[in-house]
Amino acid sequence: MKTLFEKVWDDHVVVPETADTPAILYIDLHIVHEVTSPQAFSLLRSQKLPVRRPDLTLATMDHSTPTVPGSTFRDLAVVGENAAQQIRQMEENCAGFGVDLLGYGHANRGIVHVIGPELGATQPGKTIVCGDSHTSTHGAFGALAFGIGTTEVGHVLATQCLLQRRPKTLAVTVDGALPAGVTAKDVVLAIIGHIGVDGGTGHVIEYRGSAIRSLDMEQRMTVCNMSIEAGARAGMIAPDDTTIEYLDGRPRAPTGADWDAAVARWRTLRSDDGAAFDREVTLDAATLQPMVTFGTNPGMVLGINDPVPSSGDASFRKALDYMRVEPGKPMTGQAVDVVFIGSCTNGRLSDLEQAAAVLRGRRVADGVRMLVVPGSQRVKDEAEALGLDRVFTEAGAEWREAGCSMCIGMNGDIAQPGQLSVSTSNRNFEGRQGVGARTVLASPVTAAAAAVAGRVTDPRTLLGQQES
Repeated sequence: MKTLFEKVWDDHVVVPETADTPAILYIDLHIVHEVTSPQAFSLLRSQKLPVRRPDLTLATMDHSTPTVPGSTFRDLAVVGENAAQQIRQMEENCAGFGVDLLGYGHANRGIVHVIGPELGATQPGKTIVCGDSHTSTHGAFGALAFGIGTTEVGHVLATQCLLQRRPKTLAVTVDGALPAGVTAKDVVLAIIGHIGVDGGTGHVIEYRGSAIRSLDMEQRMTVCNMSIEAGARAGMIAPDDTTIEYLDGRPRAPTGADWDAAVARWRTLRSDDGAAFDREVTLDAATLQPMVTFGTNPGMVLGINDPVPSSGDASFRKALDYMRVEPGKPMTGQAVDVVFIGSCTNGRLSDLEQAAAVLRGRRVADGVRMLVVPGSQRVKDEAEALGLDRVFTEAGAEWREAGCSMCIGMNGDIAQPGQLSVSTSNRNFEGRQGVGARTVLASPVTAAAAAVAGRVTDPRTLLGQQES
């Protein structure tokens, strides 16, 4: 009897680990972007090595690219010289090593963890790596996906393998129906708040239960995306009919007899009844509410109307001082300067639809800047076909080009010192969105509600579901 993780891991071990050496793990898909790849390609050049499997390597640009409306690939002054140099190097490296690059202006370009699933390159049972910590996103398909460092990027480019120690397993079960106004982002923030930012350290999390199974693929990606924020190596959800329906017809998904064989194989990728996990945690979906962070890590999170806790811990107090919040008071009412909707956590079409549902017929509050950044060119095109761009611009928000944008603040999109940003991204560390900027993590619904109200607010009040 095996867990989902064990099935995928065992299927990819080239050489088992020993007490002295890690296992050698075969990698099915390596996604590359412009920030963590330059040194890796330089390593290959210095060793006179080719890319071992360019057909299993997919490159895009996302972190450093400009999102200014109407910007082109050559408008690199917007992002600064360092980012511009990364973009130029990416072009040269992919051309020199024969790697498929979805460059700026390409119809399928976008954030690494958005385009892999969109294209059908992300599939159940695969091992997937990228020089980006939120590679755990792809685990929503039943893949074993995790971030790697720059040196490891070079190792995979050269060998299509990776040295890894076998992690432990943690089952997180969320049963029950989600209340109105509660989204996948709220679920994963609640999980992180429950187990802590180190609660998953050394483990691969498998998300289970009726609440998880009720989520669509984009929502499942949101949950798995933030596994790393709980310290986990990866997050996984067993594939099912929802997974198969999503992948059917995608450009890089199997076809014909190969599709039939793949589906048959994918249906075996579930934890066997009685399979043992190293740890197990259970949450009741019915008790969840919209969640927001109040501190400077994703584990400092609470229900939208709950009071900020107090603690004598010096680092805890320092975080509250930085965020300018007071214990005993809820986050509701905190004045908002910037709202960011996007990122590999919440930059997909359904996320934009959720935000648009709040903004339709309303206006962004005076003094609030709102950026809406699609996670890929395909998301942007689909949103515009639905008229979502007009909903955002008519409300007073900025409709941007696809990219990572304000999630990481290295592309010209930043908040100013002292400003409070309500963000649908995944990290609220000090300075993450700009030097001195303060970040509150929230769902697209909660972020959009904050933009309209000009303050942190319970989104259910705007959706007519509950009074705060």
